[in-house]
Amino acid sequence: MVNKERLRETILKLLSINSQSRKERKIAEFLRGKLESWGFEVWEDSAGSSVQGEVGNIIGRRDGLGLPILFNAHMDTIASTAGMKIKIEEEIISQEGASILGGDDKAGIAAILEAVETLMEEGETLPPLEIVFTICEETGLEGAKALDVSRLNAKAGFVLDGGEPQIAIISAPSHEQLTFFVRGKSAHAGVHPELGINAIQLASKAIAKMKLGRIDEETTANIGVIKGGKARNIVPDYVEVLGEARSRSEGKLRKQVEHMLSCFEDIRKEGGDFIYRIEREYNMFCLTLDSLPVRLLLSAGEKLGLSLSLKDGGGGSDANIFNEKGIPSLIMGAGAHMPHSPEEKIYLKELELSALLLYQIAREALTIRVR
Repeated sequence: MVNKERLRETILKLLSINSQSRKERKIAEFLRGKLESWGFEVWEDSAGSSVQGEVGNIIGRRDGLGLPILFNAHMDTIASTAGMKIKIEEEIISQEGASILGGDDKAGIAAILEAVETLMEEGETLPPLEIVFTICEETGLEGAKALDVSRLNAKAGFVLDGGEPQIAIISAPSHEQLTFFVRGKSAHAGVHPELGINAIQLASKAIAKMKLGRIDEETTANIGVIKGGKARNIVPDYVEVLGEARSRSEGKLRKQVEHMLSCFEDIRKEGGDFIYRIEREYNMFCLTLDSLPVRLLLSAGEKLGLSLSLKDGGGGSDANIFNEKGIPSLIMGAGAHMPHSPEEKIYLKELELSALLLYQIAREALTIRVR
């Protein structure tokens, strides 16, 4: 089965490579070399130019028997890991200092590499296997969005990007980004405040009326950024408000967005004005128990004697984009916890289990014949 020592060496090597978004060239070269050494056909796409980055997505493909499957993890981290000092205690990898560890998503990459190498060294016949290492996931799934899937044949995808490997995410919401531009009227705050219309106050009143946070079991909403004002002694005439709404129900999402827009209507009654912009970040997906990736995962878990859980997600990942582009995909954990924070950790036992699950999924794919 999986080689624990090799897996540990792999994850430490990956963590040593700084690869924040748009600066993934070094890790891309490392991964390309790995795949080519295993006989994969490998190419880099043009996604890098579309996001002004150093490199594009790295895609590897190897022919085989059975059902074509796809493994995915993203190469970028949310921030730089330069100068990070790694420590390992009780089979847990963490770091000392104010940096992030980068387990999101180096753990996912490590699990994929170990699963594939284990299959090959054991002489196992592989299913048709496509591996996609994406760029710029952390900046809005940009790498996956730019990926041309016309060269891919996968019928089931497995996105490694999460915590516990025993928990798989089989649905995720649609996501709308909302930006409100509020106009008031400037005036001197000490001499003629009555001549001004305070844009920040107008926006605050609108936000105070909003239903935010957990709306229901499928829907969330948030106001995350307010930008405006020039000085303490000037009544602000402009403010920009950034928010979002997500739901696994398109109807509920539309209703929440309409509610958030309606909260700004009274601004005009108080002499101000506003315009807004709505941008779809990604679309929802929902896999059934009969879908190929779920069937393969559950079959693999049964063969390994594992109890697996299927859950609904609240965030977005490359899986949203793969599903939208016609490759049914679920999200699996790889043992990385508390991402995007200095407290980020990788649990080595969970990382090993993730690699083992991928290994068994590939073996299960061999049993499915494609007509």
